[in-house]
Amino acid sequence: MKCLLIASESAEVLFYWTDPEFELNIQEQYGASQEEGEKPPAFEDSINTLFAPIIISCSTMVDRLGDSYTSFSTENNHTYVLHQFEECLYIAVNGDREEGEEDLKRKIYVMKKMIEVLFGMVTLSSTLIRKELRPQDTEQRTRLWKHLQSLLETYSRLREQDQSFLVEAVERLIHPTLCEQCIEFLERRLVQQINSSVERAGEEVLHAFILVHTKLLAFYSSRNASTLTSSDLLALIVMVQNMYPSNIDLEDTAPEDVENTSAPDIFYTPEPSPTNKDSGTDRDSVNSGRYEESRHEGSSIMESGTPVFEFLDPDIQMAEDSLRTLEAPPPDPSTPSRVFLEVTLKEGCYPMMPHSMYCLPLWPGITLVLLTKIPNSNLAMSVYVFLEAFVKLEKRLSEGLEGSAARGQTSIQDLRNKLDKFIRALGTSDIQTSQLQSVWTEFKSRAFTRGGPGFSRDLVPWCHTMKSQLCGVYRQCFITENTVGGGSPQRLSPSLQDRALTMVQEKLMDWKDFLLVKSKRNITMVSYLEEFPGLIHFIYVDRTAGQMIAPSLNITDRTTSELGKGPLAHFIKGKVWGLVNTSRLYLQKGYSTVTLRDGDYFFCYFLWFENETGYKLEVKDLPILPDDSAPIGMLAWDYYRKLLRYYSKSHQGEVVKCYELLTVHLGVIPTEYILQHCSQLARKLWEPSRIPLL
Repeated sequence: MKCLLIASESAEVLFYWTDPEFELNIQEQYGASQEEGEKPPAFEDSINTLFAPIIISCSTMVDRLGDSYTSFSTENNHTYVLHQFEECLYIAVNGDREEGEEDLKRKIYVMKKMIEVLFGMVTLSSTLIRKELRPQDTEQRTRLWKHLQSLLETYSRLREQDQSFLVEAVERLIHPTLCEQCIEFLERRLVQQINSSVERAGEEVLHAFILVHTKLLAFYSSRNASTLTSSDLLALIVMVQNMYPSNIDLEDTAPEDVENTSAPDIFYTPEPSPTNKDSGTDRDSVNSGRYEESRHEGSSIMESGTPVFEFLDPDIQMAEDSLRTLEAPPPDPSTPSRVFLEVTLKEGCYPMMPHSMYCLPLWPGITLVLLTKIPNSNLAMSVYVFLEAFVKLEKRLSEGLEGSAARGQTSIQDLRNKLDKFIRALGTSDIQTSQLQSVWTEFKSRAFTRGGPGFSRDLVPWCHTMKSQLCGVYRQCFITENTVGGGSPQRLSPSLQDRALTMVQEKLMDWKDFLLVKSKRNITMVSYLEEFPGLIHFIYVDRTAGQMIAPSLNITDRTTSELGKGPLAHFIKGKVWGLVNTSRLYLQKGYSTVTLRDGDYFFCYFLWFENETGYKLEVKDLPILPDDSAPIGMLAWDYYRKLLRYYSKSHQGEVVKCYELLTVHLGVIPTEYILQHCSQLARKLWEPSRIPLL
């Protein structure tokens, strides 16, 4: 019983997602009221009818009280969480008690993040984002909503199954030799060859990375590229997983194969990749279970291949064919996705800058991702600078600081000159700027003409209109499917993409089966049990780099783990997920250390700061967050980046790093030994985490 809805202030549905149980409940509720033989209402209309009173109530409270509710519960134990972003109201609902208020709030913020990655600065204009989320064309709207629904389902699946999305940090494959070789290969061969090719159509590869399922094998950024934030990287991994989902159940090896391949020396420090001369002999010794795994994959593909012909009712067949026409076609690897990511340069930080993302599947489960700079991306930076200027001006005027705005004539005059040049430059292209030109002319006549009202509150609506017009230009350049001139969007040529794909496949051919197994058993607890008896599980996170290390917790019906198989393994996994949620609640209240006993288990959570040499800095009180603050994490809202800025104020001129450690011990272990284990474990894990991948 789950649902997420985005609606406008006028109760117009801009997007919705429901699970099958919620959808069935709605259909039963509104279908039962229909007369016999009468066609039931469209599901979207039923959703609108259900939520309209809540939306109108929320809008009324904002208008009359200047405030609104953020959550409430109903008599049938349904939990509703609401959050208003500009003129869009997000509502998340849970009726099966599987999600609490924090889970629903996180889902809302993640959905907002994915929309920002897909639509960029268009999200800053309520009018434009409403049009983007609800296209007039029904088929286009259906395709868009299915895509957004699929992204949300992919994120929910990853958060339930993957520890990296539980703590919102990137997990990298632990194999220093192979990682270093791949980074060098990406730098000296792949990226260099693409950027020097005449077939790149003006694009430049800024970032290239290789994913094995959700784990990062290698990451390379060109010298003139900005750092890719952990928030953006996690969002991109969600998009890659949505395009090429990892079916762990089909790819898992049999339990006996896992037992044969779980030795620490195989998974933690394997031998380097064999050369061509001895690849035929040594490759068989890398992993005895990989060919068994490949056989399972092949059989599953055969089983899910062409169906057996059956005689179907013509009406049923016609209905199924109609449904298939609404389904989105499979992704074309050669067609890039337009994504909007944060860029930090010497001049400042520029959020939501346009990039092209190429997802090239090497093999099932292994993907090469290229992020390129598009030729006209500088235009987006100019738009952001102007938007920021109008936001600041609007804020000063709204607060009654007309004198302050007038005294800043130098910056205002500079804005006027730059925007005049910007509009003239756009006039030489095919971008429609007549409305922008008209609004800007009216703005200047009011602000700068002697007889005009000058800088007063009367300019506030014109600031708002200018922001909408700038977002409209941004939309024309980077969102609209047909580029200026009506041609197809510029992109790396298919032949260049094929050559890049082949190069990486040749590089990793001898490693692919090992990598697929390695991604499921990245590091194992076997390596730590002798040194830390009684330790059941741990998660170590470098929040400065946005990376994490943890023993694998892949628990499916076909596989076993070091925690066993069945109820015990699922029980421990549930405890780990619960510990992370509990630690966030205490962190929100300003606590950096949590220790608690739960039955037969003892849980610890630590957050601390170090300088660049590894020296632990003194403890400082953490800020206490209000209940309605954004959820703690790095995907939807980078709490840790703000925390580092807050802590660095008292350590000027010093590089400050932030770390987290979560541990689960058997409860029979004395407390003093557990705390000693945590200290030793943090020191042991500190060195590997410094491998420069990001």
